[in-house]
Amino acid sequence: MTTTTAAWTGNDRDHNWSSPDQDDAALNFHRTLNGYEPTALIELPELARELGVAAVFAKDESTRLGMPAFKALGASWAVHRALEAAQADTDAEVVTATDGNHGRAVARFAREAGRPARIFVPAGGIHPSAVAAIRGEGAEVVESEANYDQSVEAAADYAAANGGVLVQDTAWDGYEEVPGWIVDGYSTLFREIDAQLSEAGHHAPDLITVPTGVGSLLQAALARYRRTSAGGDASGTGASGAADTAVVSVETEAAACMGPSLDAGHPVTVETGNTIMSGLNCGTPSSLEWPLARDGLDAAVTVGDAAAIDAAHRLADLGVAAGPCGAASLAGVREALAGVDAESRRRHLGVDSGSVIVLTVTEGSAANPVPDA
Repeated sequence: MTTTTAAWTGNDRDHNWSSPDQDDAALNFHRTLNGYEPTALIELPELARELGVAAVFAKDESTRLGMPAFKALGASWAVHRALEAAQADTDAEVVTATDGNHGRAVARFAREAGRPARIFVPAGGIHPSAVAAIRGEGAEVVESEANYDQSVEAAADYAAANGGVLVQDTAWDGYEEVPGWIVDGYSTLFREIDAQLSEAGHHAPDLITVPTGVGSLLQAALARYRRTSAGGDASGTGASGAADTAVVSVETEAAACMGPSLDAGHPVTVETGNTIMSGLNCGTPSSLEWPLARDGLDAAVTVGDAAAIDAAHRLADLGVAAGPCGAASLAGVREALAGVDAESRRRHLGVDSGSVIVLTVTEGSAANPVPDA
């Protein structure tokens, strides 16, 4: 059963359902990378007071492996695994479609592996600085008059026709292994969160908000907080209460497919519009992510550009330089906990004055500049 308003879809998840435990392969790989270290988990007491909870933390992904976004985690592991699987063809081009940070990350790790990269982007769909950053990694950029979903199709067609290695972060029938590796790569982020909270004297978060495009990061969050056992964080100390963590997806209202999918009981494709949150401008859920969202997601929230920009400026005031997609995490928690029907939404999420909230700030402002409010 779902409960839907304009910007909120509450999902009655299956509390008897759990996700399989994950192994440590991706985390161990990341620890071998030059420059790897956990990104900061920043406590924001001012936001805790505003939201009426015990603590709010921002997981700041603006410095992930020398890049301004979390995408480096999934791209590094998936490029490594995909090239390992295709090692017989040492000249194969690495191919993907992107609405920003994923493409740059794929280009970076293809270059470090000595491979050429070809990145498909929707023309006008991402900030020019993001396109320049992808080219700066040495990749060939293909801009087309297409939306994100159409760019994904073009990248897949090109890779199939030219022997390329497709490293795409959304799954569809027949293409699930590589997106699964990307999700496994993102698991490092949530393992770090649990270890950092434990070091600060907290259990796993009571609520975590996850900016959501195709849903690979959301899938990683659900895999972490709906796992069979509650133990096994990045420090090896365990994390109690993980199954009780409320997980909320946050989408741009220009491409909000999660709420309609929850309402319909199956994945729904929506027509995308224009938004400053380019990394979230994806109109179709990943086929891998959908079953976990259906059974394990607590709510889907949508936010507009103005709310994301306001949240970005608020985070900047508190010392967190978030881009619009990263700031959507704060905009979403504001909608959930301080918007219309806030009291019933808090009950649905199990949030009270003793709760600990984590905002997944997925990109820094260097990845996607924030306009003036």
